[in-house]
Amino acid sequence: MASPEAADPVRATFVAILQQLNRVEVQYEGRDREQVLGLDDLQRALRRFWAVDDGKVKLPLALGLLVRNGLVRAEAAGPRAPKGHPVPPTRYRITAQGKQFLVEALHKADRIP
Repeated sequence: MASPEAADPVRATFVAILQQLNRVEVQYEGRDREQVLGLDDLQRALRRFWAVDDGKVKLPLALGLLVRNGLVRAEAAGPRAPKGHPVPPTRYRITAQGKQFLVEALHKADRIP
């Protein structure tokens, strides 16, 4: 039987987002501009994730909560667009606090009750 935390779709989505951001940071170590993901990238990577696929969690909302709580940092993709032009998409990067949360969440999930 799964623990209540493992069945929590919001927490599971937080962990999945942080895993994707951490993966891309490690993959592109030393290339700062490539260590970020946009919302479209995250949606593509997590399109088959159970909580998102079932509609239990809205990915943009979960990402926004991670940003608000300092686990993820939002960055503009480029210079500000002139008035009347499309705004460049925001990119997201895991923070040290996000990495700590991820490590603790994975450690907790690995323990046998």
